[in-house]
Amino acid sequence: MAVANAGIRKQPGSVLDPLWFKDAIIYELHVKAFADSNNDGIGDFPGLMQRLDYLQDLGVTCIWLLPFFPSPLRDDGYDIADYMSVHPSYGTVEDFRAFLEAAHKRGLQVMIELVINHTSDQHPWFQAARNAAPGSPERDFYVWSDTDHLYSDARIIFTDTEKSNWSWDPVAKAYYWHRFFSHQPDLNFDNPRVLEEVLKVLRFWLDMGVDGLRLDAVPYLVERDGTNCENLDETHVVIKAMRQAIDERYANRMILAEANQVPADVRPYFGDGDECHMAFHFPLMPRIYMALGQEDSTPIIDIMAKTPDIPENCQWGLFLRNHDELTLEMVTGDERDYMYLAYSGDPRMRINVGIRRRLAPLLDNNRRRMELLNSLLFSFPGTPILYYGDEIGMGDNIYLGDRNGVRTPMQWSGDRNAGFSRCNPAKLYSPVIMDPLWGYQSINVEAQMGDPSSLLNWMRNMIALRKLFQVFGRGTLRFLSPSNRKILAYIREYKDELVLCVANLSRDWQPVQLDLSDLVGMMPVEMIGYVPFPVITEESYPLTVGPYGFIWLELQPPPVAA
Repeated sequence: MAVANAGIRKQPGSVLDPLWFKDAIIYELHVKAFADSNNDGIGDFPGLMQRLDYLQDLGVTCIWLLPFFPSPLRDDGYDIADYMSVHPSYGTVEDFRAFLEAAHKRGLQVMIELVINHTSDQHPWFQAARNAAPGSPERDFYVWSDTDHLYSDARIIFTDTEKSNWSWDPVAKAYYWHRFFSHQPDLNFDNPRVLEEVLKVLRFWLDMGVDGLRLDAVPYLVERDGTNCENLDETHVVIKAMRQAIDERYANRMILAEANQVPADVRPYFGDGDECHMAFHFPLMPRIYMALGQEDSTPIIDIMAKTPDIPENCQWGLFLRNHDELTLEMVTGDERDYMYLAYSGDPRMRINVGIRRRLAPLLDNNRRRMELLNSLLFSFPGTPILYYGDEIGMGDNIYLGDRNGVRTPMQWSGDRNAGFSRCNPAKLYSPVIMDPLWGYQSINVEAQMGDPSSLLNWMRNMIALRKLFQVFGRGTLRFLSPSNRKILAYIREYKDELVLCVANLSRDWQPVQLDLSDLVGMMPVEMIGYVPFPVITEESYPLTVGPYGFIWLELQPPPVAA
């Protein structure tokens, strides 16, 4: 695609590099959970605008907004009732425009959700469909059947709440298809009019200046009997059409696919560089926790060995935690049992096929473990995605229903309501966390900003360091094979940048001998303190790494003798 086309739109403040997302640091947040400006107990866009300086100072480069559209909010906004507006609790479309402009002025990109697999059953499209005659254009916006036995090979995703992927509608007098909750009927992408409407939505937000779109639940867009209704060829026809619509009119925009599949099944969503620009690497995330729990690098090395190459203009999205449960769908039964045993001793911590916990509680509030896992997130091939509050080690509330325990108000200060809102605490959309260990009085932004040794300031420094080196976002990965499996060692390389990363997955000090014979003469320089290490020779390179420690070494050419 020739971006010089006169019809292509570039919004003010947009990046000029079409591969900007490879070097990005993405910060995921829910508008309702971040900052409340009008003291109604619910976060909003004016409140978010007031906190943009914090995000800029943290060093993130892209804000990912969870759904903020009009919705009955039975699934936290993923049940959309109007794609082209803003939920009144969060503000107006004009408030969103003002936020977008303010973000761009600070050099921040903005990514929003495009939930196109399904809508709310309150969406006008579904209300029209259920009241229309069978076979009519309105009815065909969704997937209907006279029987609930069609597509019987498709698995049920929300096993805790749904017993079938079909629900009976008494108005339509037919069954409608839903891969998620029964109040979220699936759109029918076999109907060309559905794609036309989706493209209208896409253009509405891209015309406004949005930089990225996260496509929710893309493997399930199309259904065929006799299949598991996932990753079908027809799904890629839909995604290619969306990508073509973007490339024809917009420069430097990005699509991120949410496809909770094994890497080989995610690979087709990149196409030949003509489908999604990015996709989450879901299976890597639980194996990072497995490797940490077992003090063994094997789970990480194995899953990366099964990760296929992707086109040059594409990128993996990496994360440690997000707004959903720590999903265990893409692991074996034995691995799932181990994860439940190691990370969710209380059954209330589990939901569907996963664990509903934040990063810090998962790691027993161990600062070294948090730093270690973030070092992997920042140094592995892909774009790191941070979940709001994890930069200060926020906790969760396992006594709240569904996944709401990891969606509590941001903890800004020790003031009332954690500085999130000045409202009566009873009006808050969710109670703030108040227990002695995780409560906002002890864990908040204000306290950590003033503490040079805080987790927040450590995160700021690591983000700043990562942004100095393109090798982390764009470089190749090569694992070393030390005999000590408690050590994970790998080399990242991009153009003239060469970095050696060594991580200790154990609670004890660990020695390691690394075979760096192909790098003889190079001088490792520790990247945080900029400390030179001994020059590499033909002999095995010895290192000793502290408990849950890590070392990043920039490999520089040998200094020239005076």
